[in-house]
Amino acid sequence: MTVAPPAAEQRGSSGRPVPPGGWLGWLSTTDHKRIGLLTVGTSLVLMLVYGVFALFMRSQLAQPDESFLTPQTYNELFTIHGSGMIYMVMTPFAIGMGVYLVPLQIGAPGMALPRLTLLGYWLYVFGALTMLAGFATPTGAAADGWFSYPPMADSTHSPGAGTDLWIAGVLLAVTGTILMGWAVLWTVLRRRTRGMTMLRLPVFCWSMIATCLMVIGAFPALLAALVLLAVGRADPSVFASNVWNIGYQHIFWFYGHPVVYVMFFPYLAAVAEVLAVFSGRRFFGYKGMALSLLVFAALSMSVWGHHMFATGQAANDYYSLTSIALLVPAGVEYFGMLGTLLGGRLRLRAPMLFALAFVPQFLIGGLTGIMVGTPVIDYHVTDSYFVVAHLHYVLFAGSAFGLFAAVYFWFPKVTGALLDERMGRTHFWLLVLGTNLTFLPMFALGYLGMPRRVATYAAFDGFGLLNLLATVGAAFLAAGMTVFAVNVLWTLRRRSLGRSEPAGDDPWEAHTLEWATTSPPPRLNFPADRPLPPVSSFAPLLDLRQRERSGT
Repeated sequence: MTVAPPAAEQRGSSGRPVPPGGWLGWLSTTDHKRIGLLTVGTSLVLMLVYGVFALFMRSQLAQPDESFLTPQTYNELFTIHGSGMIYMVMTPFAIGMGVYLVPLQIGAPGMALPRLTLLGYWLYVFGALTMLAGFATPTGAAADGWFSYPPMADSTHSPGAGTDLWIAGVLLAVTGTILMGWAVLWTVLRRRTRGMTMLRLPVFCWSMIATCLMVIGAFPALLAALVLLAVGRADPSVFASNVWNIGYQHIFWFYGHPVVYVMFFPYLAAVAEVLAVFSGRRFFGYKGMALSLLVFAALSMSVWGHHMFATGQAANDYYSLTSIALLVPAGVEYFGMLGTLLGGRLRLRAPMLFALAFVPQFLIGGLTGIMVGTPVIDYHVTDSYFVVAHLHYVLFAGSAFGLFAAVYFWFPKVTGALLDERMGRTHFWLLVLGTNLTFLPMFALGYLGMPRRVATYAAFDGFGLLNLLATVGAAFLAAGMTVFAVNVLWTLRRRSLGRSEPAGDDPWEAHTLEWATTSPPPRLNFPADRPLPPVSSFAPLLDLRQRERSGT
């Protein structure tokens, strides 16, 4: 009797090892597509968890003098909500998209450094679980904000294991993100197919180059800040001197501003891809877009001090100038998106709706960012709800809409099935209504003087109506996210039962190489019996269709 070797030792007809199947195959995979799906899937689940925290906070603030939450619980929720959305959701999802899409878009059979990529994913998962474990400690989770400024976050003012677990969780997750960023950058630089020169890379790949450069250049600063904070918790005398308190802020914000663009560039590029495909046009101003992403990334590391105007420890003129200079590359990117739309034949499917909403909504976040980058305005609105509104117009009204545009656009590539269009439209309109009803009133609240990070307010402050509107808007956001979750689960269930309508390999008539393979792609990305089309520009499939129509 012949005994088959373990799965890890089996080899296929090609002589390559056969990866294990089932759940073990997913947990130990070196297939970049699976690692990317694990990353974005984990991010989406965590988005729902941290979104529930936000609903609790909005319930507490719906009316003055509310006691739905204790002040300590409220502080823990806003800390873990903010930390989670930045460290565990928007940043990993952006990198996860790169892990999945970059090898496909450059015509590579796989990922460079796949085991390092898998290690990065597991560090991220363990980091997320470690942060959430703070709720199980006697003193509760961390309650010092997503930035954990000392001396507030030292062991004297924040005793207990919650902040220690926060430090460990963020350190693990950010280390994992750095490892995945290295792998994505190395892949796009070294594994491009024949004909794929740098100036033929898709816009999304250029966004990942800029993103990964910021991850590699700026994220180690956060690791240094976390080590400093850990040392200060072991010896609180470290933060007895204001040198280290302000020094921590400088180190932290050297990371803290580039991470905003890490949470922006991949979603911007996803929107650019969607706008081009659903306009039926080549992306306008391709070279300008690529250059603007690199300039934006470089400038992002020179503006951190505008977060510190109120401390009096930052050079106002310099940081205000560099902040305003960001308008130039941002303008180039917006010009490219608008130029792509003009003259196009627009198809208003769900991905396109989210992409179109991204454009004006993120513009509000960007312009208010220039406002808070101006000292005379920042002095008035710093640490107020104006800043909360600005941040959420950047990360939710902007980046999250880009995220959903990407999900609806690439879902058929990943699964071979289309998400339901009617539920997609319902999701879109609920999010548009909820986003603007929730966050627009916060600009007025901040201008009128409502400080952020407060668990309640007095009736005579006059903040009740605007807060009630924001809470009603949050209910619409919750409804929209519920529709989205139902849409994804329902579509996957129908697909597993063979009842979903097949999407085909390219239901959108897209432009880039990931759509030249089957949906979903095979293990090595491109079937041997389906050669890649020649690459003569950043939109090779559009080139192919144009040649076929012209008969050349």
